[in-house]
Amino acid sequence: MALYVNNIRVDTEKMAPDMTLLQYLRQHQQLTGTKEGCASGDCGACTVMAIDSNKGMQDAKAINSCISPLSSLDRHHIITIEGLADATFHPVQEKMVECHGSQCGFCTPGFVMSMATLHTSRTDLSTAPTKEQRAAVLDAISGNLCRCTGYRPIIEAGCQSLQKPAQTNKFLHNNEPDAPLSSAISVQKTDQFYVKPTTELELQGILTEHPDAQIIAGGTDLMLEVTQKYKSLPKLIDVTSIGTLNQVQHTPTSLLIGAAACYSHIETELTHVSPSFKELLQRLGSRQIRNRGTIGGNICNASPIADTPPILMVLNAILHLTNHQGQQRSVNINDFYQGYKKTVLQAGEYLAHIEIPLSALHQPIKLYKVSKRYEDDISAVMGAFTLTQDGAIRMAFGGMAATPVRAVQTESILTLDENNQFSAASLDQARACLSREFSPISDVRASAEYRSEMASNLLVKACLELTSNISIGAFEHA
Repeated sequence: MALYVNNIRVDTEKMAPDMTLLQYLRQHQQLTGTKEGCASGDCGACTVMAIDSNKGMQDAKAINSCISPLSSLDRHHIITIEGLADATFHPVQEKMVECHGSQCGFCTPGFVMSMATLHTSRTDLSTAPTKEQRAAVLDAISGNLCRCTGYRPIIEAGCQSLQKPAQTNKFLHNNEPDAPLSSAISVQKTDQFYVKPTTELELQGILTEHPDAQIIAGGTDLMLEVTQKYKSLPKLIDVTSIGTLNQVQHTPTSLLIGAAACYSHIETELTHVSPSFKELLQRLGSRQIRNRGTIGGNICNASPIADTPPILMVLNAILHLTNHQGQQRSVNINDFYQGYKKTVLQAGEYLAHIEIPLSALHQPIKLYKVSKRYEDDISAVMGAFTLTQDGAIRMAFGGMAATPVRAVQTESILTLDENNQFSAASLDQARACLSREFSPISDVRASAEYRSEMASNLLVKACLELTSNISIGAFEHA
């Protein structure tokens, strides 16, 4: 592996394949400025800057080191709080001091690294309007928690730091770019391995030999098995270096998304195609999570509270699957889930691409994510609604059953009247049907009663918004 920490190449040879970057930084590099607050990617205290050595500073990304596998960061520069300043403070550090942005101090390194990454990668913000600067800072720190609740001076420090010029090549000037990977890299230790193929052909060969291996991309969910349940992941195949699985392509009839494409990449591609989908993605996790998390992982984890499957269900997305022999098949996402945490994927088979018809993306769509925390939180209820060209409504929910699922029975009740509206009577019938169609459970996020009532209310809200110019707003930030 070629890994740099604070501009120095480091040795990772004897490390366990499923070791986290945070463990390596603190235990093996004695860089204790990076903190562990949650070990689940929720608090941001562990945030570091990651730079692909072949892309440069404009590709700098803030990531959660507590759930990032060390082995996944080959050919990356990692910048920690210790490596941010030289003889003088970084502009973000300087403004954090001036604005009194640190109280107990535990969260401070994470906030500084999130805002320093923004400062480094978005040089255009120095001349942007104040409102745009503030929005960018809020997005950058959406995955950082200050338990002292001292957000006002932190935000002010972030905005003021953008007035100072970025140090564009500060963290890379001692190293030449590494040669792009041409073949799979492998990290092995006793009965564990972590392999990173560069082509689908290599991936298929590895799956032929190890059909029981787990595929990993961002690891934002899978790595919780290590950090929360203290499990070992013996066989991991990292698909993030396979170009065909990372692409987002616009065809004349569809949007084709590689399963290993991270949310941040997809966000950009959705700007003009589906602003509503993009807006929802901006609430999925935090900036740190979206910089690593992938849409394929969100689909294949088969979580009942995953956010993208309900959207893809109403958009009638097609999943393209490939097996270890290179054989391909296509499955409508509405037929992909077979039960709690169960899918139609067979041993040695992987999700390659997600195909969304452009005609579906151009239909009116309403997406609602209900969670206790506005950003970086798991949904209590996720609702997706669209109105097709022939006037039929399609709806799907997360958090209401053992899998993300369409509300087919309720859909059949709702029809537009002569004024292209849903009548009050039909809405009442639909709400009653919806309460019978699902039997949600109670858990730490919401009670069954709350989920049922919320889904019913979202149904009415969506029908009103889809058939009028009314947009019922929601509070975002205080």
